[in-house]
Amino acid sequence: MDYIPRLLEPDVVKALARAPAVAILGPRQCGKSTLARRMLAGRPSLFLDLQRQSDVNKLADPELFFSRHRQELVCLDEIQRLPDFFAAMRSEIDLDRRPGRFLVLGSASRDLIRQSAESLAGRIAYLDLTPILAAEVTGTPRAEVVWERGGFPESLGAPDAEASLNWRLDYIRTYLERDVPQLGFALPAPQLNRLWLLLAHSHGQILNKAKIAEAAGLNVRTLDKYLYLLEQSYMLRLLPPAETNLKKRLVKSPKVYLRDSGILHALLGIGDYDQLLGHPSNGSSWEGFCVENLLAAAPKWRPGFIRTGNGAELDLVLERGGKLQAYEFKLSTAPKLGRGFHELVAELKPAAAALIAPVENAYELQKGVFVMPLAEACRNLANG
Repeated sequence: MDYIPRLLEPDVVKALARAPAVAILGPRQCGKSTLARRMLAGRPSLFLDLQRQSDVNKLADPELFFSRHRQELVCLDEIQRLPDFFAAMRSEIDLDRRPGRFLVLGSASRDLIRQSAESLAGRIAYLDLTPILAAEVTGTPRAEVVWERGGFPESLGAPDAEASLNWRLDYIRTYLERDVPQLGFALPAPQLNRLWLLLAHSHGQILNKAKIAEAAGLNVRTLDKYLYLLEQSYMLRLLPPAETNLKKRLVKSPKVYLRDSGILHALLGIGDYDQLLGHPSNGSSWEGFCVENLLAAAPKWRPGFIRTGNGAELDLVLERGGKLQAYEFKLSTAPKLGRGFHELVAELKPAAAALIAPVENAYELQKGVFVMPLAEACRNLANG
């Protein structure tokens, strides 16, 4: 697949212009290295891949390394493999706090790479890179293919559906057998795989920890440890209930989503787009796909959802500075809204309310409520 320019690129440029160190974090194989090499082009730079022992050896004497490359932008890929190096970076940055000195790439969140938060506080800017988003695709492949195959470049750009599915199955196996131990978690791969399957079948639903723990053969405390790992390695999203002043009994447990739709479909055994359209989980899959794309377009908004005790629900509520936006997701070209949506919108009075569906053009369903395609909703959020 040809390289697709990422929406994050301008943010990386701005961060390198203001911070001594910039971290791009995201799941393995989502395109961090490709993006970083674009940032390094045209400027004195050095790229080290910490999966290669030869590159790790170059950092054995940090002071000597820094003295030789002080005038270059140094990029360290897979930084979670060498977390102790953050302390050395801190000392070097304190000697010379010029912006744009280090670009570090990691396949784990800042909470897992704790040393960076402790050692580089006030010296590093964090940016999250998702797999490829629907808004980043023009022409072929179409957004429907991004939904089916997910956003990992190798999966999205595979020559056919079978090759794409095989890549994702290999990715899942590698994550379980290699990535988890490298992150410092001694968790049995078969048990984590079973949990992942259970979560795939719970995608888009309220998380019932007791039920899932029992089905997975875990206690709730161990389940929490597994969920933390999946969240912090960008495989899982737990969407919290929104904070509101509604005088209703509200569900207080989070909703669970697998963050990449292609990984979800691989775990569910969905092999191509026709199978996806006929699968009973297609509606919840569409919902999760829309949630991930909208949240990527609105990183400064606080996300949540609302579900009342009588079943009225808003699939996604975004809040920023007291301003609300409400969303519902329907996999239909002629979607309809339920009574619960209307009731909650009337009480909350959000600045915008939209039903996201696979339609070609936006239209007003009723006063103040629009049906619109996902790409348009993402653009509106990014611009507002």
